[in-house]
Amino acid sequence: MKTSTAWFLACRPKTLSVSLSPVLVGTAVAWHDSGTLLWLPLLAAALGAAFIQIGTNLFNDVGDFLRGTDTPGRLGPKRATAEGWLTPGKVKAGAWLSFALAFLCGIYLVWHGGWPIVAIGLASLAAGWAYTGGPKPIAYGPLGEVFVFIFFGLVAVGGSYYLQTLALMPLALIAAALVGIHAAAVITVNNYRDLDGDAKSGKNTLAVRLGRPATRHIYALEMLAPYALLPLLGSLGWLATLPLLSLPLALKLILRFHREAPGPVFNNILAATAGLQLTFALLLSLAFTI
Repeated sequence: MKTSTAWFLACRPKTLSVSLSPVLVGTAVAWHDSGTLLWLPLLAAALGAAFIQIGTNLFNDVGDFLRGTDTPGRLGPKRATAEGWLTPGKVKAGAWLSFALAFLCGIYLVWHGGWPIVAIGLASLAAGWAYTGGPKPIAYGPLGEVFVFIFFGLVAVGGSYYLQTLALMPLALIAAALVGIHAAAVITVNNYRDLDGDAKSGKNTLAVRLGRPATRHIYALEMLAPYALLPLLGSLGWLATLPLLSLPLALKLILRFHREAPGPVFNNILAATAGLQLTFALLLSLAFTI
């Protein structure tokens, strides 16, 4: 395999929309409230978020390999380190390079947004490393979904809104919660797919703790809750119903999640869940901007 292809796959491009969707939503809510759009903060925030997610993915790639979690029998997509496409040292270096690029984006964002952005940036970088790194990785416990909800929902949307307005309003946090819940569903698919292997390797995710039947119910709740919470955006009027256009896709995914036997098919469900989150985010952004 070409080195460029190996790096491309290691970045996990099918789910990078999970980091870009909240930036889009936060900016759209800010446009709704202020009537202005600051392009440079938007671009820097989008790039910074993408680099943090890529760095987190690379740390996850090498971390799971070194801990023996990525075995030949895993059901998920092939990983660069486990397959020998890239050495652990190169993947670690790539992860740190991604974090360094995110830090460079953060320098401009701190200049623009001040000390609150320092706190957000440092917390995001630390959390990205701690997701698989450190003595007690977040990904190896039951709080993975909570981590994603916070950082790919509340922090990312709220931070993007703040960069546009230098303020934070309740409407932005409501939108952040909707996006974050769908982001958490992506992790639930991942952990449901890998449940058996994770249990054997001592990776106690929420899916491992609760078992498959309960995890199926959690996924359904994560997929439907953002639609149930749309009335909280009542100030938008009928436009708040626009995200309902994506509900048929959510229902289809819930049925697939319940009916399919655990296996590689969940790789497609995971990518489709990320796609659903992006579709919901685009419709939500449209609701705030028209």
